[in-house]
Amino acid sequence: MRNLILILGDQLNMDSAALDGFDPSCDAVWMAEVARESDKVWSSKPRIAVFLSAMRHFRERLVLRGWNVFYHRLEVSGGAWLGTEGSETHSHAGTFAAALAEFSARVKVERWILAEPGEWGVREEIIAAAAAAGVPLEIREDRHFLCSHAQFAEHAKGRKQLRMEFFYREMRSRHGVLMEEGKPAGGTWNFDSENRKSFGKDGPPLHFPPRRFPPDAMTQEVIAMVNERFAKHPGDLAAFDWPVSAEEAEQALEDFIAHRLSEFGDWQDAMWTVEPWLFHSRLSAAMNLKLLDPRRVIAAAEAAWKSGRAPLAGVEGFIRQILGWREYVRGIYWLHMPDYADRNALGAGEPLPAFYWTGETDMQCLRDSLGQTLRLGYAHHIQRLMVLGLYALMFGVRPREVHEWFLAVYVDAVEWVELPNTVGMSQHADGGLMASKPYIASGKYIQRMSNYCSGCRYDPAESTGPSACPFTTLYWDFLLRHEATLRLNQRMSMQVRNLARLDDQKREAIRSSAANLRKSSPRGV
Repeated sequence: MRNLILILGDQLNMDSAALDGFDPSCDAVWMAEVARESDKVWSSKPRIAVFLSAMRHFRERLVLRGWNVFYHRLEVSGGAWLGTEGSETHSHAGTFAAALAEFSARVKVERWILAEPGEWGVREEIIAAAAAAGVPLEIREDRHFLCSHAQFAEHAKGRKQLRMEFFYREMRSRHGVLMEEGKPAGGTWNFDSENRKSFGKDGPPLHFPPRRFPPDAMTQEVIAMVNERFAKHPGDLAAFDWPVSAEEAEQALEDFIAHRLSEFGDWQDAMWTVEPWLFHSRLSAAMNLKLLDPRRVIAAAEAAWKSGRAPLAGVEGFIRQILGWREYVRGIYWLHMPDYADRNALGAGEPLPAFYWTGETDMQCLRDSLGQTLRLGYAHHIQRLMVLGLYALMFGVRPREVHEWFLAVYVDAVEWVELPNTVGMSQHADGGLMASKPYIASGKYIQRMSNYCSGCRYDPAESTGPSACPFTTLYWDFLLRHEATLRLNQRMSMQVRNLARLDDQKREAIRSSAANLRKSSPRGV
């Protein structure tokens, strides 16, 4: 065999650079489901299932092309190598390295070819496996993204601080997105101030739920295996309906553009009990698996604005998440790994509360967001940042534990995008490298942006006492604990100045209440 093309579980695009020059007469594709990718963090069942189902559908697509595919499939016990012709060979390989070693002992090839992995550790594992096997390894640039590592490094060169807004403007100009005669459409780069509405007491307006993709026979087989082999893992597969093929991902995009993009901007930050989807796209998993090209998504959203089907403010906000934020966090990740994962600028040392794995808490905002997360493998960006991440930040949870939880539970979680969002944006553990301030708020923010506080036993206006909202208690405690550092941050000046309202007695009461919250919080899994 000439070339063995290694395709990872988040590289399911037929236009991958790894497949350039593929010759079915002398090349083959290698794919592997390995248990280590499901248990190096305690991955939820929905996350495991979406990866495995998408991989198996991609394999089928390659086989239908007549390509030779060597595929390592997980089974209830152990695994098996599947040949293109349907033959099976039992296997106990639990890691990429073991699967590659097992394969190399049976089949000799001249060269391995790989598109850049999305995870630093996986890249290092495969480089080591190639060296151990004595096989040359060629790693090709991942063309799925709109900004290369070299381009991001050039953007970052000489800058004391990195800020997404400036990077985003460069990307808009470079790719000609939402531009008119060299200037931003509408005369401004950012319509964020227009995209922060809450639903108010009446709740969300009528809206189309996202298109569902009921599991086909292949996905049902995956679900059955996951339920048995990973029975103790968190999550539920009863409602599994994610797109797992390029065709389904395209249908999901068309559904969002037609039915929810026009209202997305207004309500993108709003939350409502038992309404997981609202006006969100539900496309991040498909893009992160590379079933869907971000250029296609951006073009479809821009076309909707140009045709009058969606307002500029909402389209800009949506595109900013893809062309701006998504590319920005990837740049941060590869510029600062591997030490980025262990950053802890605020010195947080608490363990993650056990209810993050069960959803069993009397705080209604957390109970709803966690229950939804564990059931569906999904929560939108404000639930992640300003409910789940916010509580962990103010509670003082070790950032690495928060990172591993976010990586474990969400179907769209791939380390290059999840880690900077968690360690940098959510937990401010990189000391401001990625975001200019810690995103903290009291329970009053959650009350304003949702109906979570309605019927909850806690009062978001109270910081101490039996009805005090834990978010509000921890908010003031966070300001008190980090006052000296936060005073140096211009964007935090107003919040820090509010501490002057607290006399010594109130400060001590807040500190005591926060300490009791930490002491009484359930530990372990």
